[in-house]
Amino acid sequence: MRPGRVLEAGLAGATVAAAAAVVSYPRWRGWCLTWGTVEDESTRPLPGDELLAEPGVVTTRAIGVDAPPSAVWPWLVQMGPGRAGAYTYDWLENLAGLDMHSADEIVAEYQHLEVGDSWKLGQKGAVLRVARLDPDSSLVLRSDDGNWVWAFVLLPDGDGCRLVSRNRIRWPASTVVARAIALYVMEPGSLVMERKMLLGIKARAERRHRVAAAAASN
Repeated sequence: MRPGRVLEAGLAGATVAAAAAVVSYPRWRGWCLTWGTVEDESTRPLPGDELLAEPGVVTTRAIGVDAPPSAVWPWLVQMGPGRAGAYTYDWLENLAGLDMHSADEIVAEYQHLEVGDSWKLGQKGAVLRVARLDPDSSLVLRSDDGNWVWAFVLLPDGDGCRLVSRNRIRWPASTVVARAIALYVMEPGSLVMERKMLLGIKARAERRHRVAAAAASN
């Protein structure tokens, strides 16, 4: 088969796969919105819920970390554009001009976060401001327009913890096309990025915790 035909066949296959994912999305939407959660994590009240009482969509995603909350907290505090990044796909984030450069170490200069501090997501993106800060427990961000609340919550779990990320979003009134894009593109896309972020935090926190534990035992 000629290279051109191979490319055409590949594009056709990708188009069919994308169409199938869109058509079937209502069937797996619940899994998409609650990836990684266990027991009542997706429904239990969390810090920040009160900041947006009637969201259009709520995502709650979570992961277990084999390290205590105190070992995870520094990685959360230093997150953000122009700071320590989001531990996800930097190249994709930076296509949108977000200036994300995920750090693999704790960066001392980014450890001093306070209520009122903010991140700006690109030139035209939302401004996320620290609304609540409870060390080793919860970090809640809220957009200046009030349409987005993003909470990171650390729940002790034996010798480790659960890292729960909850987004509460009020979709602004818009066209049918815009709402469809939010539902069928933004929601699944957010899972891809957030899953990578949670895995990235887990790996970094566990690695550093193992090194510290080994050093303490020597």
